[in-house]
Amino acid sequence: MRTYGRTYDVNGVPTWVEVSTDSQGFNDMVWTTTLCQVLKLNLNESPFFGNFGIPAKTSLIQQVAPDIYAMRTQRTFSQYFANLVISRVPQAEQPTYRVNITTHQGVQLNTEVPIPT
Repeated sequence: MRTYGRTYDVNGVPTWVEVSTDSQGFNDMVWTTTLCQVLKLNLNESPFFGNFGIPAKTSLIQQVAPDIYAMRTQRTFSQYFANLVISRVPQAEQPTYRVNITTHQGVQLNTEVPIPT
């Protein structure tokens, strides 16, 4: 299994990097990369999955956090990890979600994903 994730160099130039199943057959990094990309998608932006994404611009206009969409994303992706918790970062300037993942190998990954507006 594989997916592609975008990274940026020091000059801000994007590069796509392939993320594949590891040598022991685990897909945790593939699903982690996919999860972070889904959180950065706008609703219905994915050409493959129309229900993926977060309506961040609409949420800012309405002044309502897109928590329901983040929770739906958590429910969708939780089956691929030993544990997955997505929670809103309080008092953030833009919608930002803290993602806490425990992989099947017991590795804990914690990151904050700002939702593009």
